[in-house]
Amino acid sequence: VKMFEEDPETKYIVVIGEIGGTMEERLAQYIGSGKVSKPVVAYISGRTAPPGKRMGHAGAIVSMGMGSYESKVKAFQEVGVPVAKTPTEVVKLVKQYMK
Repeated sequence: VKMFEEDPETKYIVVIGEIGGTMEERLAQYIGSGKVSKPVVAYISGRTAPPGKRMGHAGAIVSMGMGSYESKVKAFQEVGVPVAKTPTEVVKLVKQYMK
């Protein structure tokens, strides 16, 4: 995200994340710190994954209240980043910034 923030050609930033791990929550904190001025839209895959089911790789482990779909969406929403529920909605959210 820092690279896109510094790139003069980039006008909008789209974050594609997944359940498991804490990278997206940490990114939301970074965005909330004021270091990102460009519009950001997020999409988190795994919304319909059954709770407690181990996914395809170690990074997809959800633990200690972090890494779930809900925790990632909440983290982004708390810093003003809209979160698309579907990949198609990403386009709609970006278009809102283009008006």
